[in-house]
Amino acid sequence: MDDVEFDYVIVGGGTAGCVLAARLGEDPSLRIAVLEAGGRDWNPVFRIPLMTGVLLRNRYANWFYHTEPEPDLGGRRIFWPRGKVLGGSSSINGMVYVRGLPSDFDTWAQFGLPSWSWDRVQPYFRRSERYDGGGDATHGADGPLRTSRPPSSSPASDAFVAAGRQAGFPESTDFNGPSPEGVGRYDFNISGGQRWSTARAFLAPALRRGNVQVVTRAHALRIALEGRRAVAVEAAVRGKPQLFRARREVLLCGGVVNSPQLLLLSGIGDADALRPLGITPVHDLKPVGRNLQDHLLVRVEHVCTQPVTLHGLMRFDRAALAFISALAFRRGPMTRFPLEAGGYLKSDRALDLPDLQCHFLPGLSTAALRLPGLKPPKLRHDGHGFFANAYQMRPESRGELTLASADPMAPPRIQPRYLSAVKDRLVMRRAVELLREIFAQRAFDPFRGEELSPGPAVRTPTQIDEWVRNNADTVFHAAGTCRMGPGVDAVVDESLRVHGLEALRVVDASIMPTITSTNTHATAIMIAERAADLILGRAPPAPAAAG
Repeated sequence: MDDVEFDYVIVGGGTAGCVLAARLGEDPSLRIAVLEAGGRDWNPVFRIPLMTGVLLRNRYANWFYHTEPEPDLGGRRIFWPRGKVLGGSSSINGMVYVRGLPSDFDTWAQFGLPSWSWDRVQPYFRRSERYDGGGDATHGADGPLRTSRPPSSSPASDAFVAAGRQAGFPESTDFNGPSPEGVGRYDFNISGGQRWSTARAFLAPALRRGNVQVVTRAHALRIALEGRRAVAVEAAVRGKPQLFRARREVLLCGGVVNSPQLLLLSGIGDADALRPLGITPVHDLKPVGRNLQDHLLVRVEHVCTQPVTLHGLMRFDRAALAFISALAFRRGPMTRFPLEAGGYLKSDRALDLPDLQCHFLPGLSTAALRLPGLKPPKLRHDGHGFFANAYQMRPESRGELTLASADPMAPPRIQPRYLSAVKDRLVMRRAVELLREIFAQRAFDPFRGEELSPGPAVRTPTQIDEWVRNNADTVFHAAGTCRMGPGVDAVVDESLRVHGLEALRVVDASIMPTITSTNTHATAIMIAERAADLILGRAPPAPAAAG
């Protein structure tokens, strides 16, 4: 096939790629290509919030990665869903919209990245948002990304917030506000009963301008260099080779897995690790793929003694009716995602900052449900139930991503090394204890049945630690494999340019020096918003007056 040329070639039409394409495309003189390995988000299932559980387990929209056996999780291989569709993981995730704590970004600044401090990045969060409650010093009102805080849909969710207060935690009126510590309710990328992915919010309007071209089913194979300059991306488009030339820059937005993988496949990485795979090193950059971080979660799960959970949707006729209602009228239980309540909690009250995030769901997890296509459940309960999960906000464990082979179609080796840091094990044990403490409060007396997991037999610290090893799971917040920083342990600099090369940047969650304390989706959007200004040399937005 003939080569094609653009000003910018964006590899990855996911969360960050859609934002970056839209913002660069605001300059009508530029031509931008977006290469997406997956397909388009045409299916109405992508619009219906409660279909997240299906999308996370559907190969059409999912890379379906798995980790290597994890030594500190009993040798288990952990399922890592990542979006493989326009919108990327924003098209399949739980839509929770939280930014992280201001201290997360001030920590980045202390790592030699002063332009990524909270006061510098907060305006970019606001610029993206169109908050249903209206704009203020905290929330934006004029951006393309719709966010909202739905009213409670379950008395069990109300009970969680009340029980958190009874357990001695404060109540937070806004997890994105100036006082996020405590129990409260989450914001979501949901509006009008529908999901708002970055493909819908950012990319769809950009395509109408005519200077952004999306190529789906385009699997990137390598970055082509001329000397030290990135000049093109070679991709297999529906199995046929195509070269996409970049007059200005190549921009990697493949995420925490695919961005480092493409660098390594292109000979950019640890030369000593690439040669045995038959890959000729072109730029020895040892940190590529290292610094992998993720949030590991545990769940405490109970039988519910009242019919106030999602169990009614397990009947096919009720689920079908709810789906039709959501699709045709944007009403009903499928138009929302039920992780409405949660908290930012301290595992030790003496801490300065919360170190645990939790989410409550008025329903059972897949560990208890018998669903088609899934393994038989570990737990045995057919009926109403509820659970809360919790994870350590700032884990100390670090892993890495490496190539399994030189084959661009082969999945890489993902080794998070969960719980390899001793402190992480102690905090996860405390997470189980805190969730049990909340569920023991009187607010749950009308709803609390038998504890399904960990179960009454798991009580001592040793028993809890063993249960965590055998049951903890990821909450899909991986970050850090193309770390940003000024030194030799970083992949990209403060402007997201790959160290030692020209015309090549990484723009996605992989550049985080340390993982944000909460869900990473909003931060990935912020990174792309800021990258567009860096690339085009535009002045940053003015800081908010307060918040």
